[in-house]
Amino acid sequence: MTAVSNIYPTASLQAIDAAHHIHPFTDTKELNEEGTRIITRADGVWLTDSDGNRIMDGMAGLWCVQVGHGRPEIADAVHKQMSELSYYNTFFKTTHPPVVALAEKLAQLAPPHMNHVFFCSSGSEANDTVFRMVRHYWAQMGKPEKQVIIGRWNGYHGSTVAGTSLGGMKAMHEQGNMPIPGVHHVDQPYWFGEGGDMSSDEFGIHVARKLVQAIDEIGEDKVAAFIAEPIQGAGGVIIPPETYWPEVKRILKERDILFVADEVICGFGRLGTWFGSEYFGLEPDLMPIAKGLSSGYLPIGGVLVSDRVCEGLIDKGGEFYHGYTYSGHPACAAAALANLEIMESENLIGYVADDIGPYLQQRWKALGDHPLVGEARMVGLMGAIELVPNKGDRSVKFAHEGSVGTMCRDLSFQNGLVMRAVRDSMIISPPLVLSHEEADLLVATTKKTLDATYNELKRTGQV
Repeated sequence: MTAVSNIYPTASLQAIDAAHHIHPFTDTKELNEEGTRIITRADGVWLTDSDGNRIMDGMAGLWCVQVGHGRPEIADAVHKQMSELSYYNTFFKTTHPPVVALAEKLAQLAPPHMNHVFFCSSGSEANDTVFRMVRHYWAQMGKPEKQVIIGRWNGYHGSTVAGTSLGGMKAMHEQGNMPIPGVHHVDQPYWFGEGGDMSSDEFGIHVARKLVQAIDEIGEDKVAAFIAEPIQGAGGVIIPPETYWPEVKRILKERDILFVADEVICGFGRLGTWFGSEYFGLEPDLMPIAKGLSSGYLPIGGVLVSDRVCEGLIDKGGEFYHGYTYSGHPACAAAALANLEIMESENLIGYVADDIGPYLQQRWKALGDHPLVGEARMVGLMGAIELVPNKGDRSVKFAHEGSVGTMCRDLSFQNGLVMRAVRDSMIISPPLVLSHEEADLLVATTKKTLDATYNELKRTGQV
């Protein structure tokens, strides 16, 4: 069968796209005037567009393509599964071999106190599930008044109603009158942007103790859970100060509150560990997962559930009135199993922790010397650079927040590298299979892009 990308030229595809397709997180009117990029092929860390341009995928799709594009092992596993059982649900007292095998595998990879998983199709659905699950747990434990979930400003937990509410993206809250009742937000551990005159360590303690303040204001008897990403991804790769997580961990141990570690981005090798919680030594009660679980080959997500929470969900009995048509979809489960097998057989966790991670980190952090860069930071293969008008003074921002980041992002794409702009910072999260040579090219292209952005800012008098 002829591929769709070979039937129409770029302009025709763009016109059809503009006529019928509403894109996520997009000013559709503006995009339709500019025209979409048409990606037709992908292999390894490389994308190819409909004009034949080759572009490095510095974002692993959307933080998810851990094993790289075009892995025949995953395609073959999905084809085999769909030839045997293309779909059946996990309602009505039924199951099937791939979901059984995947549940067992995830229990083996998860922290020792987490032995169960609830499946869904995305990170957003996983966090909707968390919202339901923590409230149901406390009701089962005889504390139905524990309803409030605390999240962080600028955190991201998806774009469903519950996910948007749990997250702290104010622009999202403004559309649809959110957050919904029962969600409270505290400050994020963003030292570069919000640390003021405090040292990084001082700020880590300071912002962690905002959680105590919130718990005391709301009432510990009303707080159900605290949800946070080990490293905030969509918020701009916010790497907490070293003092932050130990203090949060101490606070949560002292309080009768569940901890939800959102592993949708940090999970499955991104930080050089199976989960971000492992990297930071956290002990979550619930872990939403998705993205890297299947490397994005098919949509699948879930919530890893601790033995403690299973006491309320399972041991006490009774039906949990929650689920999705595609919970544990057999083809998606097969894709995830094949993906995890590749990650293990190629030791991608060790490769990120001991090889490509340190290699890229050293070169990425050296970009901090550029006159446009205020800070370059990275953990595993997850990094950011802060673009600033006055190097050395974190308090000075560009006049129109986000405009310089957007300019830099567009120049980067023109130069053959996908980077994401968050405010005026540039974000990367490449596939875990990135080679040394590709890492060198990634950094060189970033430097070229920074130079071009800086020259344009100088020309227009913005630096």
